[in-house]
Amino acid sequence: MQPVIIREAEEKDVPAIVALFAADALGGHGDTTDAEALPSYFKAFRRIADSDCQTLYVAERAGEVVGTFETMISTTMTGRGGSSMIIEAVQTRADCRGQGIGGQMIEFCLERARREGLRQVQLTSNAARVDAHRFYERLGFAKSHFGFKFKLK
Repeated sequence: MQPVIIREAEEKDVPAIVALFAADALGGHGDTTDAEALPSYFKAFRRIADSDCQTLYVAERAGEVVGTFETMISTTMTGRGGSSMIIEAVQTRADCRGQGIGGQMIEFCLERARREGLRQVQLTSNAARVDAHRFYERLGFAKSHFGFKFKLK
């Protein structure tokens, strides 16, 4: 099996990233590969790419995007002004699940957070993603908070 390379996403990766999310029926985000929606995704990509605190990544194998995730660095007054990494939008292509790609993506994040001296790594996961919860717990994450959302659109 070809090795997985994790790298920062490039604009050319946007359609493949969108396809990962559009294929996810459980996520409920309304993502679509419809060409009319692509400008919104490219706008989001540029906003993330221009941010000093956010980074979008892809996991690539044999030249194909097989996974994606985003990291954000957040500094708060709590924890003596400590900084944390927040992992969001973790997705592995459906036909590639169970091959260790998700674990490699999360380990990449943990190593980066250690190198940068961050105090913790946190993530949220859709309440319906029971398999994902077990996956994160196997990697050492602990359930610690409840999350709340207020939808504006």
